[in-house]
Amino acid sequence: MTRPTVLDVFAGVGGLGLGFEQAGFDVVAAVEIDPVHAATHAFNFPHCRTMCVDATEISGTDVRRGLSAPIDVIVGGAPCQGFSMIGKRALDDPRNQLIKHFLRLVVELKPSVFVLENVRGLTVGKHRQLLDELTAEFQAAGYSVTLPWQVLNARHYGVPQDRQRLFLLGANGGSTPRYPMPEILSPPTTCRDALQDLPDAEDYDELVSSDTVRIDTRPSELGAYAREMRCLSNDAWHFGYVREWDPRLFTASLRTAHTDVSRRRFRETRQAAVEPISRFYKLAADGVSNTLRAGTDSARGAFTSPRPIHYCYDRCITVREMARLHGFPDWFRFHVTKWHGARQIGNSVPPPLARAVAASVLESLGVAPTRPNGLAPLGSTNLLSMDMTEAAAYWSVEVPIAKRDRKSGATKRKQEDIERDLARAKA
Repeated sequence: MTRPTVLDVFAGVGGLGLGFEQAGFDVVAAVEIDPVHAATHAFNFPHCRTMCVDATEISGTDVRRGLSAPIDVIVGGAPCQGFSMIGKRALDDPRNQLIKHFLRLVVELKPSVFVLENVRGLTVGKHRQLLDELTAEFQAAGYSVTLPWQVLNARHYGVPQDRQRLFLLGANGGSTPRYPMPEILSPPTTCRDALQDLPDAEDYDELVSSDTVRIDTRPSELGAYAREMRCLSNDAWHFGYVREWDPRLFTASLRTAHTDVSRRRFRETRQAAVEPISRFYKLAADGVSNTLRAGTDSARGAFTSPRPIHYCYDRCITVREMARLHGFPDWFRFHVTKWHGARQIGNSVPPPLARAVAASVLESLGVAPTRPNGLAPLGSTNLLSMDMTEAAAYWSVEVPIAKRDRKSGATKRKQEDIERDLARAKA
């Protein structure tokens, strides 16, 4: 085994997958229901078979079709609205059943390892029962689960953001993966480390109507984190594929039109405090960001995520600045709109955190990481500007978000159908 293979379920734009690639895995297949997210994923992962499909309606046989090698690892973070600690947390919320389909695919494909990521809310209150049930079902399917499960904070793995996520790890035979030890960074990565080298988007008129501008200058001095994000060395790519990209393009930086009144309120808000009218958090230059959120989908009003206020400028941060606070390198592109771009980041696992988990998984498999050869082209930029209707047409699927009741994670299949499929797969 050289580079083990990964299936990324509920992939989004691929934050979890990118971390696994950087650790030495090949992400060979990804499942994502949102056509816009799937298009962005396809742009960034040229070697991956991106499938725009509902995970509740795809089988292990469907996943295997067209792949030349078996799946070694399945990773995924099911949409978490059903048990997030923000808002309603009903145990009988049908969206919780998306996790059951992750379990079903694990049972059908029988990877050596699975990695399930989700919100911290799954570990407390009534939802702890769901987590215990999941653990028991994985064990019944022949997987040794790493216990006790752990909630990891991205800020302990080099990410300038306070973001806590549950990881559940399991292995089918062989060594069970251990949880990665927190990195001891002195001093820790801060918002200043992440953002100070980026130009101010408001200095460029082009960014009023476009998310991209060409910049031919760069700061003379860069900190370690900025050099990592700019991919200025081979080590910055870790064990991932080096992409063909133009470092002079300043992307994901569409400006936001704030009123003078809003700017005054932003300016008067102290760092690490919440502006009382907008309820936006103002970043602290020498601290870490609050948890970056995704906003709402079109079925629930299409509200843009509450992006924090920049610690230096009287405005909300851009999508690129969100990406920096999340650990996405500058070559990684997002949808050209602020709404989609912010959703894509807010729904993602920070790649450095994913990379730390992935390194532990690779170690459990007894595989030494290797760097791939050659350059990997990125996709067509048309993939980054499609609206939902255009993206659905590109994938030849129906528009899933507005028409589909997102309250139902198993919209077309009742829970008893899921249980029946699991029983058949185990048999």
